[in-house]
Amino acid sequence: MHKIIVENQCGCFRRSELESGISMASKDDALSKAIQMKNHMNEKFCKKHEFQLIEDSENFIISFRPQQASSCCGTGCCS
Repeated sequence: MHKIIVENQCGCFRRSELESGISMASKDDALSKAIQMKNHMNEKFCKKHEFQLIEDSENFIISFRPQQASSCCGTGCCS
């Protein structure tokens, strides 16, 4: 099983209908879904964070770094 995990869930993610911890049998399907989620988050969320996708063994992890101009601390508390 391949899992899609969203780390440091920001306020935009918590308010969205997206889910973390999605499991899929196919690696290709999981990767495709993770890319789709990351792109949606980068395009539709508030732009305080830049989301990136990292492959870690059988998991795909979506995480963020604060934008340069943001005062976000990176703990996921910003909304």
